[in-house]
Amino acid sequence: MAQDVTQQPVVFLTDGTKRTRGRDAQRINILIAKAVANAVKSTLGPKGMDKMIVDDLGDITISNDGATILSEMSIDHPAGKMMVEVAKTQDDEVGDGTTTAVVLAGGLLQRAEGLLDDEIHPSIIIKGYRIASKKAKEFYTKIADEISIKDKKVLNEIATTSMTGKASESAKDLASLVVDAITSVADEEDGKIVINADNVKVEKKVGASLHDSELVKGIVLDKEIVHAGMPRKVEAAKIALVDSALEIKSTETDAKIQISDPEQLQAFLDQEEAMLRKMVEAIKNSGANVVISQKGIDDLAQHFLAKEGILAVRRAKKSDMDALSRATGAKVVTRLNDLSRDDLGNAATVQEKKVAGDEMVFVEGCKNPKAVSLLVRGGSEHVVDEAERAVQDAIGSVSTAIRDGKIVSGGGSCEIEVALKLREFAKTVGGREQLAIDAFAETLEVIPRTLAETAGMDPIDTLVALRSKHQGKDGKYIGVDVFSAKLENMKNKKVIEPLSVKTQAITSAAEVSEMLLRIDDIIAGGSKSGPPMPPGGMGGMPPGMGGMM
Repeated sequence: MAQDVTQQPVVFLTDGTKRTRGRDAQRINILIAKAVANAVKSTLGPKGMDKMIVDDLGDITISNDGATILSEMSIDHPAGKMMVEVAKTQDDEVGDGTTTAVVLAGGLLQRAEGLLDDEIHPSIIIKGYRIASKKAKEFYTKIADEISIKDKKVLNEIATTSMTGKASESAKDLASLVVDAITSVADEEDGKIVINADNVKVEKKVGASLHDSELVKGIVLDKEIVHAGMPRKVEAAKIALVDSALEIKSTETDAKIQISDPEQLQAFLDQEEAMLRKMVEAIKNSGANVVISQKGIDDLAQHFLAKEGILAVRRAKKSDMDALSRATGAKVVTRLNDLSRDDLGNAATVQEKKVAGDEMVFVEGCKNPKAVSLLVRGGSEHVVDEAERAVQDAIGSVSTAIRDGKIVSGGGSCEIEVALKLREFAKTVGGREQLAIDAFAETLEVIPRTLAETAGMDPIDTLVALRSKHQGKDGKYIGVDVFSAKLENMKNKKVIEPLSVKTQAITSAAEVSEMLLRIDDIIAGGSKSGPPMPPGGMGGMPPGMGGMM
């Protein structure tokens, strides 16, 4: 009797493969995303708590920064990794608002879960979220205020807002340093302000306090002067940047040289010395009194340079060489013979200073530096690390605000305003998408709600009061003041954020939510060897059919 092939179970996955389908797959993804969002939710705002993460080696990270916390956590689940990507993208694009982006993504998925329970199809939720995301960004842009690079006072407020909670006790001191640094390196191209945040080098050193952090209008090198006989300080410095070794190179080809008497050996040594002397002569003839090499400097060359009174630093990083070039105006030279006076850079002083027990070289007093250094100090390693993260966030915020020229008030004020406008807009849409747009508006209110919780306020009463105040004139600036635990005008309280921090968070959160909602099948791979071949044929075919190929 012929066997019916269609009645056999079809196995197309390898042995050990796990598969989750339909609503179960969606529930798992939403559950993981919510867990990740809840892990960082309590760090939101100036009164947010810090997290301590201990890795396998016992290294400790204490941070308030969403991107740092998530990158240090060992997250295995693919949905969790996608949430980490949200924080990373936010950090790369605007440098701040990482916690906001992750919390919004978790909130959108949490509310999507409720809509799925009401038998609303994921594609309708996705469509609603897409409409809401686009409209929310429009509303944010409408309520934003203008700013320019000349508004130093407002830029200071942006930097302070960004850092408050991370290095709160010194936020104001560090904020002014960050603004000075950013405005120094800003360039104008085709009428637009262009800022490369990499031109602000952040150097951290344990010791002293956060108040002792300083801005160097030049570059700080974590290097020491190579020879004890060299001057420790050079004024009116003429700086040569060399991308070649001040050493005798070994030949490309293998060679064997026979020496029969000591005079020949001495001639070889004399020739080597003459070559090194010639290199130093080339530097001296160019007029340089400081040389910074990306590669090594031979001991004998160091001696000759010291005799000529030339200060030298070796093995500088490429990024430092590029920064020095922008700061001093020097050109990086690859052939010493080509070094000329035109290739040299200028600085008021180049000197070696002892910072926290380590020697560092300060290139200071550059006339119009297009690269500067921020030296961040702190009482312990963890304090310095967190202060550095706060400074990096502030650099991102200030440069983003200048680039976009638009700012919004913080403290959850703009979220409430946009949520109200979204709810009004939802009524005009109709259909089931309206429910998704309402869910989106509700998610935005998670930000002021969380701020109220961290300040010890009643979250529901706070939201009701906020909605009421935003109906009135100039209500768009009313937000949660976590320090006084009251509703205040955030613009007057100088709580200011760049528009892009908000719009990028909306974009990232909406996109990751849409992607996770589309997934209805999770297939986790098993062993690659595959199941053993069933007896009597290939791939489970009935007996007698295995050889018919």
